Amino acid sequence: MRIPCVDAGLISPLVQLLNSKDQEVLLQTGRALGNICYDSHEGRSAVDQAGGAQIVIDHLRSLCSKTDPANEKLLTVFCGMLMNYSNENDSLQAQLINMGVIPTLVKLLGIHCQNAALTEMCLVAFGNLAELESSKEQFASTNIAEELVKLFKKQIDHDKREMVFEVLAPLAENDAIKLQLVEAGLVECLLEIVQQKVDSDKEEDIAELKTASDLMVLLLLGDESMQKLFEGGKGNVFQRVLSWIPSNNHQLQLAGALAIANFARNDGNCIHMVDNGIVEKLMDLLDRHVEDGNVTVQHAALSALRNLAIPVINKAKMLSAGVTEAVLKFLKSEMPPVQFKLLGTLRMLIDAQAEAAEQLGKNVKLVERLVEWCEAKDHAGVMGESNRLLSALIRHSKSKDVIKTIVQSGGIKHLVTMATSEHVIMQNEALVALALIAALELGTAEKDLESAKLVQILHTLLADERSAPEIKYNSMVLICALMGSVASALLKELEAWNPWARGSISLDVAESLHKEVQDLAFLDVVSKLRSHENKSVAQQASLTEQRLAVES
Repeated sequence: MRIPCVDAGLISPLVQLLNSKDQEVLLQTGRALGNICYDSHEGRSAVDQAGGAQIVIDHLRSLCSKTDPANEKLLTVFCGMLMNYSNENDSLQAQLINMGVIPTLVKLLGIHCQNAALTEMCLVAFGNLAELESSKEQFASTNIAEELVKLFKKQIDHDKREMVFEVLAPLAENDAIKLQLVEAGLVECLLEIVQQKVDSDKEEDIAELKTASDLMVLLLLGDESMQKLFEGGKGNVFQRVLSWIPSNNHQLQLAGALAIANFARNDGNCIHMVDNGIVEKLMDLLDRHVEDGNVTVQHAALSALRNLAIPVINKAKMLSAGVTEAVLKFLKSEMPPVQFKLLGTLRMLIDAQAEAAEQLGKNVKLVERLVEWCEAKDHAGVMGESNRLLSALIRHSKSKDVIKTIVQSGGIKHLVTMATSEHVIMQNEALVALALIAALELGTAEKDLESAKLVQILHTLLADERSAPEIKYNSMVLICALMGSVASALLKELEAWNPWARGSISLDVAESLHKEVQDLAFLDVVSKLRSHENKSVAQQASLTEQRLAVES
């Protein structure tokens, strides 16, 4: 019936009837247009071309303040017509947003919140519109947060609360709205629901507990909303979240760990939490999930520990608390999300912590697992983090024993490949680690470096105009190291780390690598870099050129 109505040219006359002053005519016209638009591209297109949406929005705006039953009925029909007109159609929803429908509907909800049918229509419309990113700014400029929280507090029925949740979740993705929802008191409502439902085994209560705790975590993703709820670590919300971690409910354990990870997004919060025993709570939680544990809880707890380990002052405290040992229990995990967070946590912990880096670097099981994960091509994140941790073990320990362990486990080829990464930071980390290998244990690593085609890769990096200045610089430092001469800055760094090593570092000249450098005519490439715009690169090019000239 809908397409024949369009083909018969009925849409334009119907839209004209929307200009009538007769309320009954408006009511029936709104119903007719709503039916024509329902799941019909042709119907929607015809209403669009006739300008029907703008007229309906103008009516909503002008009738918004009238609360008599007949008017509310008309408002409900018009809201329904707009929903049918734009449902699952991003283009038409964007059009309605541009026409200013959001402030009108928010005002409508505030005035007519006692009318169940009209409220429901508004919520469904909000749910549809909130999915569009372009809607968030308009929503943020209204008092939608206040109205939704007010409405949420009144709902006793599970299904009605679920409708409000469906609007809150997409809106809470916007940082400005997150803060508005926090200020409107949504968090207190969510905590109350958690408290009410935590011991229930009813399916709908379990679902509502999950929705409430997930939304709570989402609100903490905003910097301002998170900090407001943290309240220097003394806030009621923060304390309540802490109590979720030792809970026996997996959903609350998960939400508690994720909330801590979100609170741990600045140094001040991290330092406060570590000083007040959060690390021990997270380790206890992890310990409960070692054997056949909940993967999402493992992932969340490791995320929290990783974030907490970022401030320098926390690293030694967390190491002495036994975090490394707690994390290594998950080395056998076959779940990539857990592997990824485990690697990130260890890498953060050993940053500038020589003793811990050496201890881990000599752990054969760990290094062998890292080498295995370096080949996890289906999981780029795990592969990248494994490479970075291998490099970090060398860079932070500067230990011959660590290098030997990595060589024996087959890790050298991965560090060489890492030097070709599309990420400059990873290239740099690989080149610095390789320079340390060349300085400290070149004889042990020579064959692996040769088979991984390190020299050819360095030639490519130096010749490529797209290589970043720091990549060119570190590539030349590595060339000098391979030629049996470590740049003075590198030697000083090594000796500063270990004063007892002064004068005792022996540098091997690997003949095969030495010959490769000469055969590839590095002098030509390096000499061009003496005029590089970056002074450090130009200076290193001069030093490297001198070294190559002597060796040739």
